[in-house]
Parts: sequence; structure tokens; C-alpha cells
Amino acid sequence: MRIVFLATFLILSSSAFSQTIKFKISDIQDTTLNLVRYYGKQLYYADTAEIKNGVIEFDGSKQDPGILALFLPGEQLLEFVYNAEDIYIESRPVNPMPYAKVKKSKENEVFMKYVSFISRERGQINILKNELDTLSSDSQRYKTLVKMIEDKNQGVIDHQKKMIKKDPELLVSKIILMSMDVDIPETPVDENGDIIDSNFRLNYYRTHYWDNVNLSDDRLMKTPIFHSKLQNYFERTMVQHWDTVTEYAFNFCEQLPPKSDIFQYSVSWITSNYEKSQIMGMDKVFVRMGQRYYCSRDAEGNSKAFWMPEDKLDKLCEKINKISGLVMGAVPANISLLDTTDVTWKDFYSLNSEYTIVYFWDPECGHCKKITPKLQKLYAEKFRDRNIEIFAVGKAVGEDFAKWKKFIKDHNLEFINVAMTDKLYREAKKDPRQFVPKYTTYKALNYQTTYDVFMTPKLFLLDKDKKIIGKGLNIPQLEEFLDVLQGKADEPKIFPKEEQPEDEEIH
Repeated sequence: MRIVFLATFLILSSSAFSQTIKFKISDIQDTTLNLVRYYGKQLYYADTAEIKNGVIEFDGSKQDPGILALFLPGEQLLEFVYNAEDIYIESRPVNPMPYAKVKKSKENEVFMKYVSFISRERGQINILKNELDTLSSDSQRYKTLVKMIEDKNQGVIDHQKKMIKKDPELLVSKIILMSMDVDIPETPVDENGDIIDSNFRLNYYRTHYWDNVNLSDDRLMKTPIFHSKLQNYFERTMVQHWDTVTEYAFNFCEQLPPKSDIFQYSVSWITSNYEKSQIMGMDKVFVRMGQRYYCSRDAEGNSKAFWMPEDKLDKLCEKINKISGLVMGAVPANISLLDTTDVTWKDFYSLNSEYTIVYFWDPECGHCKKITPKLQKLYAEKFRDRNIEIFAVGKAVGEDFAKWKKFIKDHNLEFINVAMTDKLYREAKKDPRQFVPKYTTYKALNYQTTYDVFMTPKLFLLDKDKKIIGKGLNIPQLEEFLDVLQGKADEPKIFPKEEQPEDEEIH
């Protein structure tokens, strides 16, 4: 269990607080214990005190409402709901939740009963599911178990609704409501009983996903349930297309109070999540979120990301600005460099190809030595005849110039090969204006920065309008993708996916 330490707290002795969070733990030695709190899914240290004769107290006025926990030895958590009321709970140090007895706190009387109920029902449902897995789906017992599980789940929903109706003002009721899915009406049908919209249930679920959550209530974000709901919304409810995710991210964030904790957490998580995503194209969500919520400024020069220090904000926006032209749908900067003659300039904007592969490589790179000949094989046996061009940008400064030319010759690379050649590099360093704008551009001369090429190989796939439609594809993925795009999905593969070596990934 990972708990983040935010600050150093004084060890508190037992005393009277304006709001007291008090525990009595049986069979525990006097020691120092921590109070921890949720911020989304993450646990943070919130306070420290000493337990003496089994009794420990914390100052509740120092804590924000939400779900907190007493962190017991052996990484045991005694979770509870705090909503600015006095709390007194008794339990034991091992497996404390089932043995918790609430002596004071209406919130936690309801919370502990709910936790007990859910644990019991979940255990019974799991037993039924385990038996279900051993049966044939056409057996009578299987059908009986399915009905029993459905009834159990409905019983949980009915119980949740009853609890919420009984105590609607409690924070725990709002947390329970947040955990529940919205009720989806029956799919509309026409006069003949035919379904009008086959996507009705999915669209309704997406549109009403947040109906059970008060997005103006920061307390709800300080529970792990909010994070789970947020993650589920973006990673499992959305159609996983960068533009769709961006649209829903904007719509969601615009509902949130702009100076709230829930806004800060949601914007931060969405942005960070898609910055780290390994799914092709999802970095576009990161870029668009960054542009909208971090890098744009109001009339007073303030960013919406009020929590970010200026130095970190500047660094983030520098990164976003650098890669904003490399996201899906963008037309990247043209590259005009010299070919192996060291005389002829070639660029990819002038290519009249249906698809263009812009490929960055290094003749001394181990991965490149394996991948580049495979690109040549694809080019010779498939791509060239289907008007797919490869524009390869090699590393050829200093001693690499001879190595670059030798590799091209030895492997008979027939596609377009250009580079910042050693001669061009030395001359451009003296005065780039002798080449710009007559032959090339500053962005092309600095292609490593322009295209964020700090590891090789690196690949971009462009359509006929030179828009990015793919990147980071390995050889089998590239072949399959282009076969599908050109209506040749069933064509035999030169490089089947199942034969892709693990060490031949492309950035």
C-alpha cells in the first residue's frame, strides 16, 4: 500500500478538539499512528497522534470531509466517513472493518452497516458466480444461478435506494448514490415493435452517466469511488477515439466549478492519463486538454490550472507546443533535406502518393538495423505498386554519413532517403540563410526538435493530404493498417503480427 507523505505533523496528545475523531482499538501497544485521507484513489498522510491504552484522538477541524482511515500496524485500514461531526469508533487492529462498532457518528452508523451489507452480498454473489463458471450455459442449474445473481444484484440496488431515501442529507448517502449506475429506460420501439435506435442504451448511459453525482460537491472527490467512476467513464464508457474522448472531456470539465478541488483533480487526471497512454493517438487528448486548461490565459494572464506553479506550467506548455503538430489529424511540418548525392533536395510535401510513411532512423541503431530492411521488403513487394511512398530521414552527421550511405547501398533501400548530411550540417551551422527559404526551412533543418526525434526508429503515417493518421506502428501493424485502408485486408501478410519480435517496436 502506497501512502504519500505531504507534510510533517506534530504528534498530538489527547485533548478536547472542536470536532473529535476518536478511536478505541483493543489489543494494541502504545505507539504512533497516522490518519490518512483519500484524494481521488490515492491515500495521503493527514495527521499523526499517539495511541495510549488503546485510545487515540485527532482534531477533526483540520480535515476535509470525505473518506478517511486510521492506518493501523500491518497496513490495516479502518475506513470511515468524516463530515465535520464528532466520531467515536471501537475496533481491533487486525481486519478492523467488520469489527467496527460506531459509538458516536450518524454518518458512520449508516456507513458501517452499508459496508457490512455490501461485503456479505458480494461474498454470496461470488459463491454463485464460482459455481456458474463450472456449468454449461444450457443447463437448468446455470439458468437458476443466473436468476439468483440477478435477484441478488437487484436486492443490492433496492437496499441502496432505501438507504438514500431514508437519510438523503448524509454524505454517506451521496457517496452511495455516486456508486450507483443510472437507471436506463427501455429502448424505444416503433409501432411494429422494431427498435428505433440500436445505440439508445449506450448513448443514454453516456449522456446520463453523471446524473447521480453532484459535481459541485468537493467531498465526493475525496473518496476512491469518484476516481473509479471517472476512470470508468473515460476508459470503458467512451468510444476510444481521440476526438470523441476530447469532446467528452471538455463537456465534462466545463460542468465543474472552475476553482474547485473536483475540477483540479479531474483536469489533472484526464490530462496525465492521456499523456501516459500507450494507445495510438491518445496523446491528442493530452495536447488538447493542455491547450485548453493549462496553456490558455485569461485577460489577467492567469491559467485555469490555478494549482500549477509557473515554472512547471511553462515547462508543460513548452512540451505541448512542441508536439501539438504531431497529433492525429495534424499536418506536420515539411522536411526538405539532401539525398545520398549530397546535392539533390527532396521533400515529402511534393510527393503525389496516396499514403506517405515518414520514417526516422539511425544506421547505428540496433532496432533500425532490423526494421529498415523490413520496410524495404514491404516497399518492394507491396507499397510501391500501391502508391505508398516511404520518406526516410537518416542520421548522417560526421562519421555517420558514410555509414548511412553504406547501409542504404548494402540493403538496396529503394525508397526516398534524405538526411542532414555532414556537409549540410557544417554549412548550415555557419549560416542557414544560404539554404532557407530557397531549399528548405528552419523546422526541417531542426527536424529532431520539430518531430520530437530523440529515440529511433520513429514513424508517422500520412494520408494523401499529408495528415497524420498513424504513428508508432510496428512493421506488422503498419502492413495490416495499410491493407485495411486500401481495401486489401485479406491479402496475405509479409510480416504476420504473431511473428513480431518484442525488440522491434517503433516509437
